[in-house]
Amino acid sequence: MDREQEQLQSLGFFGTIKESFKIIFSWKKIFTHITLTLILPLSIFYLVQIEISDLISSKVSNTSINDTNTTTTTRHHLNADSISLVLFKIVDFVLYLILYLLSTAAVVYTVACIYTAKQTTYKKVMKIVPKVWKRLLVTFLWSVAIFFVYHVVAIGVFALWFVLLSNSIAGLVVGVVILILYLVGLVYISVIWQLASVVSVLEEKYGLKAMKKSRVLIKGKMGVAVLTLILFGLCFGGIDVLFERYVVFEWSRNLLISILVAIGCVVLLVPVTLLSLVAETIIYFICKSYHHENIDKSSLSDHLEEYLGDYVRLNRSKDVQLEQQQQPDSRV
Repeated sequence: MDREQEQLQSLGFFGTIKESFKIIFSWKKIFTHITLTLILPLSIFYLVQIEISDLISSKVSNTSINDTNTTTTTRHHLNADSISLVLFKIVDFVLYLILYLLSTAAVVYTVACIYTAKQTTYKKVMKIVPKVWKRLLVTFLWSVAIFFVYHVVAIGVFALWFVLLSNSIAGLVVGVVILILYLVGLVYISVIWQLASVVSVLEEKYGLKAMKKSRVLIKGKMGVAVLTLILFGLCFGGIDVLFERYVVFEWSRNLLISILVAIGCVVLLVPVTLLSLVAETIIYFICKSYHHENIDKSSLSDHLEEYLGDYVRLNRSKDVQLEQQQQPDSRV
């Protein structure tokens, strides 16, 4: 990333996507290694868990529907299948989360090194990733807590609407407005969380502090972040629909087509995942530039070096790299 700070803040949605492609293709070797060792397994695991989860769910449904006489044996099989589904969901969530956090840490760290012109290698990235992902985990858990509270409140609001207003035309209009507000809030929290993940790697803030910092940074560039989120959300959603339609529901009818579609979904999901993680990191630098926060390459490089455990700065500030620009004409 060789853009000056003033150029960064002017990047819009298309400029962000273009810059993401530029970085990936300019550093093909290291991103290829990251893709093969982290993002490819993440993508395969994501699609496989959809298939396995559907198989177990179908088995539970068939057991409960076909066995009209609720015998002791039937209840035993139903309970066993239900427990298997719950355990699988838990294991699936943990493994997917670990792979996702490791992939995020690797990509964000690599893009930051590229931006600071800091020499890095795949081995160095893999050495640092296990140290960074713990910070990301704290931020993720805070985001889960926020999503949980948000949905509890949303369910309460929708319940009140259903009881009090759902039987009238005006009530339906109110319901649509509530639904729109709910979706807007969901997108907003998602954007904050994604940017907070980058903050957790590139600054000393993580968890709730990273979420708060993200909320401040995103002001003024919310449009770019939302459009980027929607773009990749549509891509992921389209791949999900394609996989479920031609693999999950059709594999028993035409195995060859299902295998080909499954391979195609992996081929699509891998670059989309990589591109989305790179774009998230670029949006962070765009937001920093927009708010005229000096992106001190030297301080950021020092912060990245500290993950190796063999570098100590002589002048350590409370915030490793966020400093307001002292001079209007200062450049990166």
